[in-house]
Amino acid sequence: MTSDQPSSATLRVGGRDDGLERWLDDELTAFNARATGAGEPAPLTVRATDGTGRLIGGLTAWVWGRQCSIDMLWVREDQRHAGWGRRLVRAAEEESVRRGCTSITVSSYTFQAPGFYRKLGFREVGRIDGVPGGHADVSFHKVITPEPKPDDPPRARPVG
Repeated sequence: MTSDQPSSATLRVGGRDDGLERWLDDELTAFNARATGAGEPAPLTVRATDGTGRLIGGLTAWVWGRQCSIDMLWVREDQRHAGWGRRLVRAAEEESVRRGCTSITVSSYTFQAPGFYRKLGFREVGRIDGVPGGHADVSFHKVITPEPKPDDPPRARPVG
């Protein structure tokens, strides 16, 4: 009889495992870099603070090849609807373009901010139902390009 696993192998299920997470991240990052030639992802953060140094909001993301992906975006409750979310995303887009990115992705639960991302020009590309409370996880994508400078030649526009 043949077994798929050596008799000494173990399987352990548990909670948070920082060592395992670091190991998997390192191994998958190395595999992805070899498979794509895009190198390793680089972190991107945007932080907004008030005059006292207190955090207003922030954004974490990563850049890999020509892709940026927003992981987290948060704005302090008393500062929501004051334009900080938009400023954080715009700053991330500008930095992504500076780093050579041509697109940006993000995911938002339906109880969070899908309308916010749509207003910023993101297009829904996927949806997974089954989030607790009858919600869904919505995936968004946006093509980003550098803003033309006054001395840039005019861009060709598609016909038809």
